[in-house]
Amino acid sequence: MPYIPHGRRRLGRTDVTVPPLGLGCAPLGNLYRPLTEDRAQQTVRAALDTGVRHFDTAPHYGLGLSEERLGRALAGRDRASYVLSTKVGLRLRPLAPGEAVDGQGYTATPPRARVRDLTRDGIRRTLDASLERLGVAAVDIVYLHDVEGRAAEVYASGFPALAELRAQGVVGAIGFGMNSSGPLARFVADLDVDVVLCAGRWTLLDRSALDDLLPVCVRRGTSVVVGGVYNSGLLADPSPGAPYDYAPAPAALVERARRLGDVCAEFGVPLKAAALRFPFGHLAVAGALVGAASSEEARENAELFTYDIPDALWHTLTDRGLLAPGLPLPTAGPGAPS
Repeated sequence: MPYIPHGRRRLGRTDVTVPPLGLGCAPLGNLYRPLTEDRAQQTVRAALDTGVRHFDTAPHYGLGLSEERLGRALAGRDRASYVLSTKVGLRLRPLAPGEAVDGQGYTATPPRARVRDLTRDGIRRTLDASLERLGVAAVDIVYLHDVEGRAAEVYASGFPALAELRAQGVVGAIGFGMNSSGPLARFVADLDVDVVLCAGRWTLLDRSALDDLLPVCVRRGTSVVVGGVYNSGLLADPSPGAPYDYAPAPAALVERARRLGDVCAEFGVPLKAAALRFPFGHLAVAGALVGAASSEEARENAELFTYDIPDALWHTLTDRGLLAPGLPLPTAGPGAPS
């Protein structure tokens, strides 16, 4: 079985380091379809077997179900042997009498509701509840989750609350997790941010983070963990009707993804392997998170990550107009990001 290289990269100026490939745990919260408890546990165990030691979750994922399942899967393991991240900004509460669950894409969830809460007390309560669900005394990284359009609250209370937790040693690294690179760039420019989780904006299809976020991260010494490397599915299967950013992809993007796949096929490289490797061309990128909903998918992530990708693939993509000239490109070889 392919084994993921263990080379680690430091997050900002903190003591927290992350291995190059991590498991995104949204699927453990029954994203789009329910997983049995056994399948969820097998998924995490398979990731561990391949060498994954970085796990990311959030209260939003299945209204706490992802955190609960991940906690059970990691129970009894040396806490120092893996890196754990979760998120704040959405606090969970029990449902009121007669209130229905708003799954927001998650099915068969616990009977809870989300409350947007960026107050100091709300953030501490949210983190305490996450720790209880995860069954741990501390997490390594905490992100403010999807706070686009809430800059006033972020500056007034949300980020100061996280900075206080970092100063107290409660968490090792703090930052933001979003799908939009513009707001991330502004927060990194203004605040002492250790790491950002940027989903879908530094990929083979969408390189917009290079215009705003990545340069300021280099300037400020902020690390980047990338998510959404398949742009929610289009780069995994570029066919009509495939999702792009959680909606049906426009025909022009489907065609572009298909052309990317055709070039990859000329080199015998799966499109998914190229999509997973591409973000590591930029020096600010410390790691990537990829979801899995089964042990087979977890093992496939490791196989794709360690795929031998020649430099000529990237140059051909550039020559054919599928990548812009001058982009930072990854180096060749299996497990190159290590």
